[in-house]
Amino acid sequence: MTITPYPEALVDYLAEYYGSRDFFECHEIMEHHWKEEKGSRYEECWLVLIRIAVFQYHARRGNGEGAFKLLHKAAREIDPDRMDEIGLNGLKLKAQLDSLKRRWVDPAGVAYEELDIPVRNQDLFKLAQERCFLRGWKWGTPLEELDISIIDRHLLRDRTEVIEERERSARRKAERQGKEKEEGL
Repeated sequence: MTITPYPEALVDYLAEYYGSRDFFECHEIMEHHWKEEKGSRYEECWLVLIRIAVFQYHARRGNGEGAFKLLHKAAREIDPDRMDEIGLNGLKLKAQLDSLKRRWVDPAGVAYEELDIPVRNQDLFKLAQERCFLRGWKWGTPLEELDISIIDRHLLRDRTEVIEERERSARRKAERQGKEKEEGL
């Protein structure tokens, strides 16, 4: 079984992964798709791809703890057969994750390196490569040619809504605790 046509999110993810190397954007693309596909046969595939993008993002930024944790989750959760069904080489990807796990023996041992996401299906490969080129990127953009702003991309996003929600939640909690104290007196 193979999924066709390939989800736009998968094509976009691969184009970003190999072109812009913006792992934060890869995570955003696939997380949106994963949320839309909850309960689908490929839900775990999307989640593993999210984890790969995020551990690459953390490793490149020097966050060994975050990278180590997410690599281990991705390696534990990957289903090579399902990855094959979405057009990737699941066994090769699993072997690469396992190899990386052996090299990163603890969070202090995390060192960023390019991880190849092996695309097995040539149609998917061509679609992703074309999308990459249309966006003005090279396939496999080397680290030294990257826009440096992507390394700390999470710092550039607007977090106003998240901060406001946290503040509302803290106020509600304080109010509940205040009422509980009053009722206890």
